Amino acid sequence: MSPDDMVDVFRRVLETDGITADTDFFEYGGDSLLGTRVLSAVARVHGVELTFDDLLAAPTPAALADRVASVTPGAAR
Repeated sequence: MSPDDMVDVFRRVLETDGITADTDFFEYGGDSLLGTRVLSAVARVHGVELTFDDLLAAPTPAALADRVASVTPGAAR
């Protein structure tokens, strides 16, 4: 999942176009319920089951995309 793909997920979940690759999910109004929607989208598209702790540690689209790439076999970084 590229950072741009993750930006699209964040935009859908947070219902705003003002998201960039460096936007902090929680500083932009994200909470635990919305976080589960992000994690569900990642699991659905990539089959990668991340935890809420992963989102806490990587709260931007770029950082979360890197996290997905690090646990996805054969994923390009």
